[in-house]
Amino acid sequence: MVNREHMKDDTLAILVGGGPAPGINGVIASATIEAVNSGLRVLGLYDGYRHIARGDTTKVTELGIDDVSRIHFSGGSMLRTSRTNPGKDEETLERCIRSLLQLGVRYLVAIGGDDTTYGAARIAAKTQGRLGVVTVPKTIDNDLPLPDNAPTFGFETARAVGSAIVENLMEDARTAQRWYLAITMGRKSGALALGICKAAGATLAVIPEEFDGNSIALDSVVDTIVGSIIKRKSLGHDHGVAMIAEGIAERVDPQQLAAFDGATRDAYGHVRLADVPIGMVLRDAVRARLSELGLGDITVVTKDIGYELRCAKPVPFDAEYTRTLGYGAVRYLLQGGSGALIALSGGRVAPVTLSELTDPATGRIRVRLVDVTTESYEVARKYMIRLEAGDLEEPRLSRLSVQTTLSPEAFAERFGSTVNAGPVHSLSR
Repeated sequence: MVNREHMKDDTLAILVGGGPAPGINGVIASATIEAVNSGLRVLGLYDGYRHIARGDTTKVTELGIDDVSRIHFSGGSMLRTSRTNPGKDEETLERCIRSLLQLGVRYLVAIGGDDTTYGAARIAAKTQGRLGVVTVPKTIDNDLPLPDNAPTFGFETARAVGSAIVENLMEDARTAQRWYLAITMGRKSGALALGICKAAGATLAVIPEEFDGNSIALDSVVDTIVGSIIKRKSLGHDHGVAMIAEGIAERVDPQQLAAFDGATRDAYGHVRLADVPIGMVLRDAVRARLSELGLGDITVVTKDIGYELRCAKPVPFDAEYTRTLGYGAVRYLLQGGSGALIALSGGRVAPVTLSELTDPATGRIRVRLVDVTTESYEVARKYMIRLEAGDLEEPRLSRLSVQTTLSPEAFAERFGSTVNAGPVHSLSR
């Protein structure tokens, strides 16, 4: 409980917004310790912006060093989290600010991803210095534009835990002679799917950034996966693991998804994109395409990899990283800073103003996508098993087409569109 008789202006509040990510407790701990050692009083706000957005100032707890000294080892968030948007309208924004001022808050540390950062930017702009506001970047999607392409905290742990899962799937795929379509989180960016694929040595990854334009043809995704399956078969292997970024679903035409029984519809017959089980949709489409090509005996199953990554115990990288971020957030505020995201560059705290992060066209926080022009992506592609331009030329073309019911010419026509992007050579394994 908070002792309201001793409210004062040198109070720092901490909240967590958005989905969980490994390392949250490390930020809470280091920010609390540095704030207390600097003479500040620290309040933890439960459930992100949810309660203060309603004007409720009772869901808070006072934090001391003994409360947080060992929590950096643990996953999850001791303050829990929510996706409440404090800036959804002026009335909600005013309630949030009024609640913070009633609690005597002078400084606010908001731990979260793009949505939480957007909310903090609105509060900072509205209060114009009355509240010092910083955000600490948290998302396993790794999609915030940080200096030096630094990862968002939680990504390294999610990649490590996800890679261990995929290594087990790869062994199961080999043992049971089957294919897995492993769906990973990544609403806009395919960084997690690509990172897990590269680290674990999965057969291939399919990410939104590989496709041109705002819309992705479902057939293109299906043919990319089926082409990989056929190429693996030509090399003597009837198994593999394909990593799929869930963001693919957001860019596939809803009308294409509607053709599959797994797609749910509203009262007007429109597909509910939020409810589309993209793994099952792709699984059924891949199975159907394989059957058309005379490969119906290949087993294809789907596996979602997501929620089990978010509250994992942080690996040492994230445990260390978050301690510096929390410390840096408090030091920045006490030096008079506000309206920035706390990042690191060359081991130094590098605040990035929230205005720099905002896309002027949308008013939202910019998203960092996978840069498919880099050597980092090129290495990932070269170790994948995917159809390439050289596969549609002899003698490779005949070796691939013979695995199917298609003639070499028909095979080249069917899969020609899948080889237009990315490196032209890969290393077979």
